[in-house]
Amino acid sequence: MTTRERGAAGIPPAGLLLAAGEGSRLGRPKALVELAGERLVDRGVRILREGGCGPIYIVTGAAEVAVDGAESIHNPSWDTGMGSSLRAGLDSLPDDVDAVVVALADQPLVTSAAVHRLLAVHREDGARAAVATYAGNLRNPVLLGREHWPSVHALAEGDVGARPFLRAYSHLVTTVACDDIASPDDIDTPEDLARLRERVNGGPADG
Repeated sequence: MTTRERGAAGIPPAGLLLAAGEGSRLGRPKALVELAGERLVDRGVRILREGGCGPIYIVTGAAEVAVDGAESIHNPSWDTGMGSSLRAGLDSLPDDVDAVVVALADQPLVTSAAVHRLLAVHREDGARAAVATYAGNLRNPVLLGREHWPSVHALAEGDVGARPFLRAYSHLVTTVACDDIASPDDIDTPEDLARLRERVNGGPADG
């Protein structure tokens, strides 16, 4: 099925959640951390699904995790950084996936509304590469059409994912402001986690 045929059939982009890190500064794999009673990996899958993505895939590494309704992709080189996880995820997607929305497990305040907004510019405006912005900064999630994956793959190294592609090919990328519906705050340290728990729960929480 061609890109045009997939669009006509209403087949949505897949969702790809990068959840392979060990959380060295946090002291445990981020995917397994709970926020508001929900593991970050479960939260990420839910956000992609509620945002309108089709099949959901999780790239795992430091911890093997399973989420109902999502397929796990193991990255054996997870300890080299996020770039290898993005490459492993793109390499493993089925041939019938024409576009994908990439999200990160450690950015739990990225919302389904932000995912929906990216899918809207893809569906309505034909955008083949799009990125959520906050205060004008390129962050996550990111939508990538299959034709861009080789370039993304070539530029994703170390602990960087799609950002080098987004900058090098900015003329092909649609920016989507999401300041009003989401936040790119990430969880790297126990202090980050405590701050987000207070923000989400309205007060400190354990776990």
